[in-house]
Parts: sequence; structure tokens; C-alpha cells
Amino acid sequence: MSNKWTAADIPNLSDKVIIVTGANSGLGLESTKLFAANGATVIMACRNLKKANAALEEIHNNFIDAQVSVMELDNASLASVKAFADAFKAKYDRLDVLLNNAGVMAIPRTETADGFEMQLGTNHLAHFALTGHLLDVLTSTPGARVHNTSSSAAFGGRINFDDLMGKDSYGRWTAYGQSKLANAAFATELNNRLKEAGHSTISNSSHPGLVMTNLQTNSLDHSGAPLGERIMYAIFGSLMAQDIDMGVLPQVYASVGEGAKGGVFYGPKTFRLRGYPAEQRCNAMLNDRAALKRFWDISEQLTGVTYAF
Repeated sequence: MSNKWTAADIPNLSDKVIIVTGANSGLGLESTKLFAANGATVIMACRNLKKANAALEEIHNNFIDAQVSVMELDNASLASVKAFADAFKAKYDRLDVLLNNAGVMAIPRTETADGFEMQLGTNHLAHFALTGHLLDVLTSTPGARVHNTSSSAAFGGRINFDDLMGKDSYGRWTAYGQSKLANAAFATELNNRLKEAGHSTISNSSHPGLVMTNLQTNSLDHSGAPLGERIMYAIFGSLMAQDIDMGVLPQVYASVGEGAKGGVFYGPKTFRLRGYPAEQRCNAMLNDRAALKRFWDISEQLTGVTYAF
């Protein structure tokens, strides 16, 4: 990888089919634009179809020949995840990139339709189930990739095996850190299993550094965050945040960049806050195969989705 990999280094994607979850805003929308600009067929997998179609119109206004469409996917419902996967496979026979990007951040405790704590359910378990449902088409597509968008919150995150759903004790930031570590842990163990099974498909993860997107806004609006937290966002956002066109580079490089590796965690190189994408160390759990296997087994049990490699 170049020390200064940018969007100009994205290869021709005209023969690629890419799914982006949460593609109607933030990093998902920026990724979709870059993929479309380089010729990919992109499926925007979104919960809010009104916002998704507005984003789709914006893309078509800027890229007349863009091969982009919208399909409904609600990460807070495993039934919706299954329905999306079935609908996709009825229409497409290949999948080059599955970009698991959708997520919620630091919200009060609520539950998904399946009774999961919302952040773990939306950010991790839905993507675990989606990837499992699409595994056959991924592994039959040469050189396919699965990418999970994580966060710097994964650095200090911890999987609380004794209270995974936060029923005994819940902190919105602790739950967020757990869900983002889950993204990286899932990507790492998926890559381990793909490699052991002899598949060419790879899996990796990344974080964008400090980028102010709708995630922060939604977190503040839905959590009734105190004034101090709002002031912190304003100060650090203005001083340290990088533009979204830089923040999106780690996940775009990991998804389509030539030379991107499986089992690697990418992020901005300067203080892990901003700059060009680089390989980074995430969390000690990613080197603990026993913990990764334990969490994988739990994810299969909770979702009812068993991976057949």
C-alpha cells in the first residue's frame, strides 16, 4: 500500500458487485459514491427507504451512468436480514464486496425485534447473520471481500460474556465499544476460517479516525447527552476531526484497494485520528483465538445462522 493511498488509487470496478449496508448517509454513502464513480454495481442496503432513495437520486445526478440501486435491509430484524439476502441472491449470482457499514452509536438501551441489545444487535449480530446468509455467493466469487466498519472505540472495548446484552448493567458507550470490538473480532475470525477452508475470500475491518457524521448527531439526539459531552464533540470535532473524504479511505481501501489483506485492521495513520490509511493494532482479543471462537459460537447461537465453509 502506498503511504498516501487516496480515492485516485481505486481500481476499475466495472466488473464488481458490491453491497453497502447503511449506504444512505455518512461513510456508507461516501463509499457508495466512490464505488459507483469507478464503475461498480452497488446495492444500497438501507432501513429508511425514503432517505435511501434521496441519496440514490443524488448519486445519479452526479454520476449519470452509475449502476446503483436500493434494497431494504433493517439491521434491527433478523427476518429483514434473511429477506434481503434471499432477494439479493434471486437477482445476483456474484458478490465481490460485502461492506458491513451500518451502525448506531452510544444510544440508550433498547432492543431489536429479536430481543438483542440494540447496538450489539444492529452493529454486529445482523452483519454476522447477513454474511452467513451470503457466504455461498461470496465464496463462489473469486477474490471476494467482507469488510466490517469498526471504530476507535474497539481499542478499549471488551466483550462482556457474562452480560452480553447489558441487562444487568448498561452504559451506552461501553455497549458501543463492545459492538465495535465485535465487528473487528468477527472480521478476524471470519478471515481465519475462510483461510483454513482454502477460500480466496478475505475479511478485514477498519475505523475512520475522528470524523463527524450523522452517527454523532443521532447519538446526541437520542441519548439526551449532557452539555459536557456536546461541548466535547464541538471542541474535538473542530480541532481534530478530518473530513469524511479522508475518513472513508480506510474502509474503501480495505474493501477494494489492491494489496489490502485479510485479517488486518486499518485506520488513519496519524495518531490513529486522521491521515491516510495504514495497518493498525486494534485490541488484544484479536490475537486470542479461544476468545474469538467463543464469541463466534455465541453469535451463531443467537442468530441461528451457522456457517458452512
